[in-house]
Amino acid sequence: MQKVQVNNLVRSATFFQHAGISIVFVFMPIIAQGVTESVFEIGLLVASFSFAQILSEIYFGRHSDKKGTRLKFIRIGFIGCAIAFGMHYFATDLSMFFLVRIAAGIASGIMIPAMIAYTYEANVDKKRAATVISFHALGWMAGIAAAGLANDLQLIFLISAASFVVGLLFTIRLPNPEQEKEVEPGTTKKVISKNKFLFLSLLLRHIGAAAVWVILPIMIVDKWGGELYHISIVYTANTMTAFILMNVMASKIHLSNITKFKIGVGSTTFVFVGLSFVTEWWMAMPFMSLVGATWAFLFIGGNFHLMDNNPRSTSTGIFSSTLSIATVVGPVIAGTIAFLFDYVAVMYFAIAIIVCAFAVSLKVKK
Repeated sequence: MQKVQVNNLVRSATFFQHAGISIVFVFMPIIAQGVTESVFEIGLLVASFSFAQILSEIYFGRHSDKKGTRLKFIRIGFIGCAIAFGMHYFATDLSMFFLVRIAAGIASGIMIPAMIAYTYEANVDKKRAATVISFHALGWMAGIAAAGLANDLQLIFLISAASFVVGLLFTIRLPNPEQEKEVEPGTTKKVISKNKFLFLSLLLRHIGAAAVWVILPIMIVDKWGGELYHISIVYTANTMTAFILMNVMASKIHLSNITKFKIGVGSTTFVFVGLSFVTEWWMAMPFMSLVGATWAFLFIGGNFHLMDNNPRSTSTGIFSSTLSIATVVGPVIAGTIAFLFDYVAVMYFAIAIIVCAFAVSLKVKK
């Protein structure tokens, strides 16, 4: 009974954590259009958040293992995010947006690795942890839906800050177990070396995906005749599928974690092949649903494989920071390609690099 209560508290905190992040993240390209007309500058602004996350996740993920505690980092992250995301409301120019996005990236990076590791360690049956982690997808869906319903690019900043405050309240009742301290020097380098093909394939896959996510909201509105709330509808198909599939994985999908990861990476190719032929906003929905499926496989498969075989917060921190690196590189590439060619060329780039990612993932051993 106690475990059920802890899992429900973690589910709730995870839900509000990712709702707070997603409500701003998905709409950032549209928000950025209000302060700059340059697609390249929009790409840089989107990338700034993830650039800050890179060092934050690696640094604080490693320190979570060194200190042997997760909850302190989780709570500090919630407080920092409530402040940083709330400050978006007062940003009026490009420079101010860069500052608040960097602050938000640092704050979110403090708690993401610790939260995943805490969830994993709270479950004796590790497969059950997937049902808890799935609430990050549900949180993304709720955040995206809330942004669409609000239909106000200023109001969403306040909703985001409030989400982190509510998430913090759920952590107050969580137990604070002491974990074995991982103090061996050079641990981060060893984890990267041991899992280099997994991290490289993840990096390549997500560079392609992140490049598309920069231009997709703009395409929905400017090219496919959609409205602001249509962005929410399209992205909801993604997150709902991820949430359902992560829960199904706990009991119905009996594949090794590495096999799940490879399926997630390789199947992403079909998403961008499909999106390159879309001509109206609603046609993107089945392909976004497929994105949710691929994300569920690679996120659960990759993270669980790492936590089974490495210091947990350190390895999940590197996993998350790899995603962040891709979300820095991807938008810059997307902005450059869109400036030199057109939006569809970004899709072709994503297809090519994800095929390379799948080839690298085949070298990952069980």
